Amino acid sequence: MLICGVELSGSDAVVCLLSLDMGQFTLPETRVRKITLRKNHSREDLQQFQASFAEFLAGHGVKKVAIKERMPKGKFAGGAISFKMEAAIQLMPDTDVEVVLLSPATIKSTLASSPMPVPFSETGLKVFQETAFVSAYVGHLAK
Repeated sequence: MLICGVELSGSDAVVCLLSLDMGQFTLPETRVRKITLRKNHSREDLQQFQASFAEFLAGHGVKKVAIKERMPKGKFAGGAISFKMEAAIQLMPDTDVEVVLLSPATIKSTLASSPMPVPFSETGLKVFQETAFVSAYVGHLAK
């Protein structure tokens, strides 16, 4: 199954595709590393972001999206824009894509029981994609 890991940061949805087939993980080729919400954050901008995200998923045959959850308050609280983007992803119309939120505790416990099979530095991904990669990995393993 192909999973899209997502980290919401500022006005960007940083993405990473990860496939698990017969026990082997692969990173499918994609030129898209992030999908950006335009700065006005209007209704039309959110709809455009949602359409772009849905088009990206459909173009790659993604069946599941794993988003690293941001905390609503506290030191590591997410910004208002990232919560809008999260809602836009969760409420994509006309798709059969499952969207899951992964809490930091879930990510930490999953990585403790099933460490990554390869160091991130060997994946060939950009440094800013690491959290999205980890989210996709945990999305495959978490139940």
